[in-house]
Amino acid sequence: MSETEFPRGLADRLRGILIDADYTVSGVRDRLGDAAARALAREELVPAMRATGGDERLGLLLRLWWLQSPIPERAARTILPVEELAEAGLVTVEEGERGRVVRALVHLGPWELEEGRPGFVVSDPKVRPGSGAVPRPDHVVGAGNASATLSRLIVDGPFDRALDLGTGCGVQALHLGSRAREVTATDLNPRAVRLAGISLALSGMSDARLLEGSLYEPVTDERFDLIVSNPPFVITPEASRYTYRESDLPGDAVCAELVRGAPAHLTDGGWCQILANWVHADGDDWEDRVGGWVAGTGCSGWVVQRDVQDPAEYVELWLRDSCEHGTAEYTRRYDAWLDYFEREGIKGIGFGWISLRNDAAQDATVRVEELRHEIEQPVGPYLPEVVNGAMTAHRLTDAALLSAHVSLAPGVVEERVSRPGAPDPEKIVLRQRDGLHRVARVGTVEAALASVCDGTMPVGPLLDAIAELMGEDSATIRERTPDALRTLISEGFFQVSR
Repeated sequence: MSETEFPRGLADRLRGILIDADYTVSGVRDRLGDAAARALAREELVPAMRATGGDERLGLLLRLWWLQSPIPERAARTILPVEELAEAGLVTVEEGERGRVVRALVHLGPWELEEGRPGFVVSDPKVRPGSGAVPRPDHVVGAGNASATLSRLIVDGPFDRALDLGTGCGVQALHLGSRAREVTATDLNPRAVRLAGISLALSGMSDARLLEGSLYEPVTDERFDLIVSNPPFVITPEASRYTYRESDLPGDAVCAELVRGAPAHLTDGGWCQILANWVHADGDDWEDRVGGWVAGTGCSGWVVQRDVQDPAEYVELWLRDSCEHGTAEYTRRYDAWLDYFEREGIKGIGFGWISLRNDAAQDATVRVEELRHEIEQPVGPYLPEVVNGAMTAHRLTDAALLSAHVSLAPGVVEERVSRPGAPDPEKIVLRQRDGLHRVARVGTVEAALASVCDGTMPVGPLLDAIAELMGEDSATIRERTPDALRTLISEGFFQVSR
């Protein structure tokens, strides 16, 4: 058997067994219950082991694949093709304290895809804190919070060709299967390519193409309608120790390379969406830094910073990730990492996403901002509207804006704050009840415009009418309103009809 080959017949049989036993996201959630699930989130296995006892199929599958606990060979053979799975490298049969047992060599977990379709993700077993073990250098991490974040970010299709760059366990390629006719997944790590192939086969995507190589090297002369990537973005002072999270490029250069290389591999109008870390350094504004990666690419888009960590928080996060807390190397690595950040003048590390659309336009613009609050999920269905709003606002001159027909975006409401009996409000805000849940403080002119604009009349005449009602000079209002309105269009409070 080749490194990437997984028998189609075995994949189909195992998929059928898993689905028939309700080894799905909802089935596992119901079987474990809330208390055991919360305990697992704390890395405590005992409640889950108690909840999955006995010889019932779903309990056995959970203990074997999810909890990484050996199950009796006799019980395993009643539900699984043990010899074939062992030959494929997924399980091993060995002597236990009370007889022969079957032990999983991989973690096989259910994953919910679009429209509730069942999928399965195969990765290396999770290395748990306190186990005394650390991940292997070519460790293939399973689907987690970052995977879910990216999957909710991906724009809707349909597309002809899609690429998952740095596929890892293959989870993003699974999500691309519902959006694209042809899916390609690549990874530098041969073991990742192998396990991603099994994930895809078990999820009914045996036709996906798997390639080995770094960044865009495996697809040098190809173009795609959609590229997604959860790259090895961790910023570290050393050469890559773990291929799933680190590259050999310095600082945040791997993310910069992905962004700069995207246009050459995108079709006209194609999308590139990646998760990223970026540096907050002395004398360097992060918006300018990341915006500089996009400058000159001809892409419009949206860069969002969702979190910022100080150097100590960042180091602790990734030392916990590799289970090095409490080891002899912990203090040395911690010190070396902080020394590196000090030398480089790094004061913080930002985490967020970058979404680009290949407009091939000289006046393309990318909105760069920080959003820490909760927003509507998934983002993908309305993400193009965000980019379109920013591009429209960027391109509208004052004259064009006054001639434009605009309407209040759906879901926008007005709120006023004032003292009881006061003739005028102290504050007027527009609030989005869905999407990005933005709040914008506006003046009386913008509030009046929001109350009357429905796309049937140009902005200019509406402002003239508002000026007359307010007893203001219409020329003055026409002069000062476009800047504020342009911002409100960019932020999605108003839409340009024509």
